[in-house]
Amino acid sequence: MESLYRKLYSIITDAEATEHPKNFAEKNAPGNFFRLLVARTGTKIGDRLSSPKTTLAWLLQSLGAPPIFIGLIVPLRESGSLIPQILLSNYLKRFTVRKWAWSLGSLIEGAAIAGCAVVALTLEGSAAGFAIVGLIAVFSLARGISSVSSKDILGKTIPKSKRGQLTGWAASASGIITIASASFLFTSDSGEGSTTQYAAYLGVAAALWWASALVNTRVIEPKSDPVENSNLLAGLSGQFRLLKEDISFRNFLIVRALAVGSGLSTPYIISLAHDRLGGAAYWLGVFIIAEGLATMLAAPVWGRWADHSSRNVLRSAMLAVSLLLSTIIAYVSFFEHTEFSYIVFPLILFLLGSAHAGVRIGRQTYVVDMAEGNTRTDYVAVGNTLIGFILIGVGLLTGLLSLLSVQLSLGIFALCALAGAIYGTKLPCVSEPPAS
Repeated sequence: MESLYRKLYSIITDAEATEHPKNFAEKNAPGNFFRLLVARTGTKIGDRLSSPKTTLAWLLQSLGAPPIFIGLIVPLRESGSLIPQILLSNYLKRFTVRKWAWSLGSLIEGAAIAGCAVVALTLEGSAAGFAIVGLIAVFSLARGISSVSSKDILGKTIPKSKRGQLTGWAASASGIITIASASFLFTSDSGEGSTTQYAAYLGVAAALWWASALVNTRVIEPKSDPVENSNLLAGLSGQFRLLKEDISFRNFLIVRALAVGSGLSTPYIISLAHDRLGGAAYWLGVFIIAEGLATMLAAPVWGRWADHSSRNVLRSAMLAVSLLLSTIIAYVSFFEHTEFSYIVFPLILFLLGSAHAGVRIGRQTYVVDMAEGNTRTDYVAVGNTLIGFILIGVGLLTGLLSLLSVQLSLGIFALCALAGAIYGTKLPCVSEPPAS
């Protein structure tokens, strides 16, 4: 089996075979690459099938839940997993092998989504809203556990020049399967999806998280440097000191904060599309296919480029986000309801999905490459916690501004992305080009 892993690994990543690997990561890279690829692909598919922007929002609406619950699930799912990470990291650093934490988080995530499937079949109205919001809160905490440990596992088990490609191929594979799964949304003659369809979606997503947890336990992970049980306040003080003393890390966080619009802008574009195209369920299928196709095609390209320069990937993708948001603002401002909307919105969502894949792969590869060991864990935890608070603030601000004009909210995201692409010139290069 290991010989097959090595052959496929050399084909996919252009890795040269070597009889004397330099370190643990190179020695075990082929097997670990495919174990992590399968595990991460599974969770990414689960994320897409249970997306709060699409599936859960449509489900809550179908169950007759009040709109406030639909507005809560996106920021709760994102910020709820990010904010606790600085506390979780101080606990997880006590464990020298982190793959068990990732698998535990994945098991709980699957259980929470399975609970949402049960809600879809048994509850309605406010009861369904409260139940799903509560389950998403549990999901978010578990996602935080997996997020803190995932970057460290990647850094410890995969060579620096192959990490972006792993992330890219996982995203691409998930896009392919997501496109196939979207066909279920076209099976209703009325054009409106049933709660049974959405429950089936969520059930499959839960099973994928559980399977991914099992596969991840097979990863061969070296032990991290042990960290003694320390005072929590002292640990937090040391982590936040990074913001003052580590200029490169601080600049990275500024760029990452300016990039939040690549993801937060999508619901606003969906809202504009709903007004122009109507609310039939098959449009949800079209948008899921557009997003999946974008990731499938773009992620491997971004991933290979990120292994050469994750900084340039991040900057280029943010520039693309700014241009695309500016384009959709101009279109809806100067053109009324036209037949071109049937092409413009799917196309914009496809291109924005491609750019968002670049933002994600660029920042994930950059933060893994810029540090080693427990310092990497601190970078991920501090960065994600701060971004979690920023997401809440930005979400509230743009949400209020959208009451005046959706285009105004999109304009803020466009300007921030442009500023981030420019400010990204301050980031040092941390990637290591593959050996020729």
